[in-house]
Amino acid sequence: MAGALVAGGVVGAAFGEGFAILHETVKHVVGQIIMFKSILKSLESTLDGIAPVVQEIRRLSLALDHPDKETKRLIEQMKKGNELVLKCSKIKRWSWNYYFKAYFYAKKLKKLNNAIEKFCQIDLTVQNTRTALETLIKVNQTTKTVLETDAKVDRVLEGMTELKKKKFGFRTLSCAVSRPRDYIVGLELPLKELKQLLSKNEVSLLLLTALGGCGKTTLVKMLCWDEDIKGIYGENIYFVNVSQAPNLKVMVQKLFKHNGEDCPEFQSDEEAIDQLEQLLNEIGQKQPILLILDDVWPGSESLIEKFKFDIPDYKIVVTSRTAFPRFQHRYNLNPLNHVDAMSLFCYSASLQDRDESSYIPEEYIEKFVSGCGGLPIALKVIGGSLRGHLAGVWLSKLTKWSEGHSIFDSDAEVLDCLQKSLEFSADKTILKEYFMDLGSFPEDQRISATALIDMWTELHEPSEKDVHAIANLHELHNRNLASLVMTRKDATEIDDYYNEDFITQHDVLRDLAIHLSNQEPVPQRKRLIVDISGNNPPKWWREHKQQLINARLLSISTDELFSSSWCNIQAPEVEALVLNFQTRNYALPEFVEKMVKLKVIVVTNYGFFPAELINFQLLRSLPNLTRIRLEKVSIPSICNTLVLLRSLKKLSLFMCNIGQAFGNSTIQVSDSLPNLMEINVDYCNDLVELPGWLCEVLPLKKLRITNCHKLPLLPERIGNLTNLEVLRLRSCTELSKLPESIKSLHKLSILDISDCLSICKLPKHIGELHSLTEFHMKECLRLRNQLPPSIMELQQLKLVVCDEERAKLWEPFKEFLSNLKVKVAKKDINLNWLPK
Repeated sequence: MAGALVAGGVVGAAFGEGFAILHETVKHVVGQIIMFKSILKSLESTLDGIAPVVQEIRRLSLALDHPDKETKRLIEQMKKGNELVLKCSKIKRWSWNYYFKAYFYAKKLKKLNNAIEKFCQIDLTVQNTRTALETLIKVNQTTKTVLETDAKVDRVLEGMTELKKKKFGFRTLSCAVSRPRDYIVGLELPLKELKQLLSKNEVSLLLLTALGGCGKTTLVKMLCWDEDIKGIYGENIYFVNVSQAPNLKVMVQKLFKHNGEDCPEFQSDEEAIDQLEQLLNEIGQKQPILLILDDVWPGSESLIEKFKFDIPDYKIVVTSRTAFPRFQHRYNLNPLNHVDAMSLFCYSASLQDRDESSYIPEEYIEKFVSGCGGLPIALKVIGGSLRGHLAGVWLSKLTKWSEGHSIFDSDAEVLDCLQKSLEFSADKTILKEYFMDLGSFPEDQRISATALIDMWTELHEPSEKDVHAIANLHELHNRNLASLVMTRKDATEIDDYYNEDFITQHDVLRDLAIHLSNQEPVPQRKRLIVDISGNNPPKWWREHKQQLINARLLSISTDELFSSSWCNIQAPEVEALVLNFQTRNYALPEFVEKMVKLKVIVVTNYGFFPAELINFQLLRSLPNLTRIRLEKVSIPSICNTLVLLRSLKKLSLFMCNIGQAFGNSTIQVSDSLPNLMEINVDYCNDLVELPGWLCEVLPLKKLRITNCHKLPLLPERIGNLTNLEVLRLRSCTELSKLPESIKSLHKLSILDISDCLSICKLPKHIGELHSLTEFHMKECLRLRNQLPPSIMELQQLKLVVCDEERAKLWEPFKEFLSNLKVKVAKKDINLNWLPK
């Protein structure tokens, strides 16, 4: 295009040469400079768009003898722009001042693009208006050129209209897609992946989801302005902002108006949708259609469904903070990586414009970028708040952060943006409490899913049923307020088992949870989150020897320098206690024994080695303690403590050294643990024998012994546990057999022996498990012989999960077990279970 303009001489020598050189240079380097790719793409699109209109206007200007000075200013800008693009192509990523050069040139490129757009939107408009008037004067002077002049004017007006409609978002219609105006970085790969997903035939509706402030709207606007997408959908790209309180009839009216149609008055939503379908059917016969529904809030899923029509080549892209489970095809936009985060922060802080006298140490920049966690909204706002300030101001804010102040204390824009994610419907207000509880666990650490479930069930669920806490855990995950990571794909198929799964949370979201929890004075807070560095507890704790607090949830985190020297507090209302530590020896705080309302305690060692847990006997005096979870600790003795915990319902031990704790104790527990219904032992490698007293805990309903590789046998007396409903023995690789007494477990509904590599046969009378509904036996590699004939008696059995080889063993029994489904599980090899 540019070459033709020069060769034909229609634009004028000076203007044509400057335009062509810049145009060709941009096209040549646009795919080679990753840092400036999005800006150069935008510039290339601008130049492509103005070429035909400039050609027509320039031709008319020459016909009217207008001099080149009309475009002189733009000519100079284009020449400088060409030099700028060439400089950008020579920046080396390994140079010491790479970032600063990148930010400096990015700003210059954006300024060039804006200048060209402004020239076309304003200067050419004025020039063209004058040209039209002069043309009309000449029409009056000579009648023989009337028709020709009228045609020229029409072409000018038509050219300007097309320019406004196609290239600069000047459409007066309400569903046009404006160009993203922000400094864009880190979205090239997401854009590419989004386009790939959208191109698949099976994808008719694509959900783009992310935490608030991650750039969903910017990305979807980039999608609409992408040359490949415009080549497919042309003018049939519609952008509708849905927001929190959508009006379907108004949305449809906007779509009608966008297409130049009369806006009908719809009597109902159904009528609006029916007429919209007819309209899109007509439009879709000429070219594919792309509909963008931006910023869809929870509760509007059914509205999205109404826009789905059976129209060929009709696609919908939805953006939302919520990953709606009902939509199959989703793309999750992650926060920026460190390089892109640095780029955005430095641009927002205008570091490229600062002189040597206002030098900001690189370590300051690194700390601020790290604190923003790659969240674009935080990087923009924090960077912008520091723009123009000297290094002392930067250091002052960093100091406040290190002293426990939050970015939300001074930057309301980030707070407002993220708080929108916490605006729940009336029946979901409890989710905010769940979210705020996540701040009870250390930064940058995995949070055990079962620890959260235990805590939430006791704090927030009157029915004390885990199922409600589990549902809300998934809801937080769908809202992008936390990430649930499954270590095994089939983990949740068995009895809602989450012992091996964990939660991660964005650092800024954790800061938000703590910020919201700290709005009241310490004594009045419902949840009190305490971080102790070394042996320095908070000032309020040190100053009051008998500090009274009324929190229901108390979380105390200490680091590797803590010496277990506790200050005293009074916390009579605490129902959930979370203790996080990193030392090799850890003593429970003595004030714990006075927490008479305590229901659940979670003790987690985040250090590398297992730690000795001291003062465990303090728990004996707690009459309401129902759940105990210990992670990566060594317990000298647990038996004597347990028998005095008559309210205990659930005991969970994860990666603990418990051989000595269980030992060969012969304690009598027939009536000492009347409420213990669940025991979970996971990744406890020193467990070689289950204690005999375990078989006397008659109320036990769920027994899970998993990933204990040194356990060879189960006690023969396990048949005494007649109330047992779930027996899970997954990945106990040395377990050689199941005891015959298992046949007495008549209430057992779920049995899991998956990855028990040493089991070579099933108990002869396994068929007496008349309540068994699920049997999981994946990768039991030595189990190759025919299954016992008594299998035919398992008439309640509905699901068997196994591998292909074990599936063949079930073939002879399918005709006798009419309700049976044998599911072959895919091999799931991952390292998700490993600590970070």
